[in-house]
Amino acid sequence: MTFDTIFQSTTARFPGVAITKGETKPDPFIAVPKDKIAEVVMYFHKELNFESICSISGADYPKTHTFEVVYHLTSYFFKTIVCIKVILPRENGVSVPTISHIFKGANWLERETYDMFGISFEGHPDHRRILCPEDWVGFPLRKDYQTPDYYAGMPVPLYFPDDDAGATEGSTH
Repeated sequence: MTFDTIFQSTTARFPGVAITKGETKPDPFIAVPKDKIAEVVMYFHKELNFESICSISGADYPKTHTFEVVYHLTSYFFKTIVCIKVILPRENGVSVPTISHIFKGANWLERETYDMFGISFEGHPDHRRILCPEDWVGFPLRKDYQTPDYYAGMPVPLYFPDDDAGATEGSTH
């Protein structure tokens, strides 16, 4: 099954929905409106034999004032991976529906995307931070993120001193 076949099948299944394709290299993608992402992913899973989700991640594009939520679904049957994107305005409080009820593995992937980018997943069963402490301020993978100097009274180093400074090759500590 080729990317074009998958795209044509998806647009035929969802007539009137603004589903577009991006011809990026090396991987083309299918862009889906946020309110249709769960339906489209369910279609891929149930009808197109995409058995698993490889990744969910975010991307921050300040110049175009957008965030993207990027999904990679895998079909072992067709030996292919497809990229689906939801493009959102770059603002606080932005959200997209969860797909954790379709793929169990989406649970932690959505939490990581929330924790790093601040993109919420509506209807997620355990919507909280997973990598940073619950009281961490900000979202570290946003382009405008400023690393704090201190957290809970402890310095937050951006760089660590070279522990092996002065050590010779082959020496042990």
